[in-house]
Amino acid sequence: MELKDKIIVVTGAASGIGRAMAIRFAAEGAKKIICVDLNAEGAAATAAGIGGLAIAVNVGVEAEIKAMIERVEAEVGPIALFCSNAGISVAGGVDVPNDDWQRIWDINVMSHVWAARHLVPLMTARGGGYLLNTASAAGLLNQIGSAPYGVTKHAAVGLAEWLALTYGDQGIKVSVLCPQAVRTEMTRGHEDHVAAIDGMMEPEPVAEACVQTIRAESFLVLPHPEVLGYMRKKTENYDRWIGGMRKLNRRFGGFES
Repeated sequence: MELKDKIIVVTGAASGIGRAMAIRFAAEGAKKIICVDLNAEGAAATAAGIGGLAIAVNVGVEAEIKAMIERVEAEVGPIALFCSNAGISVAGGVDVPNDDWQRIWDINVMSHVWAARHLVPLMTARGGGYLLNTASAAGLLNQIGSAPYGVTKHAAVGLAEWLALTYGDQGIKVSVLCPQAVRTEMTRGHEDHVAAIDGMMEPEPVAEACVQTIRAESFLVLPHPEVLGYMRKKTENYDRWIGGMRKLNRRFGGFES
């Protein structure tokens, strides 16, 4: 899909990957970028720089996602590309309190579910549309030091797969973004963490990878090419892969958010 003249929604647009996406999509000639974030001031700053529209939304609340989609469709026009990008991290294992598990689940997984729930019927009725869901390499390889992050990102990948195989015949294209460490507020202070073992990428190359993948209408967005090799090693010998991950856990298992 080409992005020129398209109406695009980007959540988590106040900073990091979301901000870089919005700016890069605008450079492609998008008709309007809707910059969505809980941080209203940050969303407004991103929108101001590209002639976009800022909307403050807590993506962990279905009613707010629904209202935002309805507003954009009514006031701006049909959404061609919805980038469900907002996400959070919570450190720890099975001892993480239930409230924290629920919060990260709602933001990292259910926000994608809710966006699809309220947008896919509109897209299919007009012949198609595109969903770009941000997961993480952790959704393919897991996350040392954070069970909630690893589990929710796996779920995000699984949902993207399900959407692609279920709605592909109805014109819905789906891509899932799975980078390793990217220089954002989430990774600030963790430049030496395991996710950065292959280097800390800036948000702009990640946004560029998204543009190229959307243009090709491919499923996986892998800004860090090493991830594909790690995936292959995982499926070739799961036990050996877990052994290697245990070594990384001994080295990096003390991650704190």
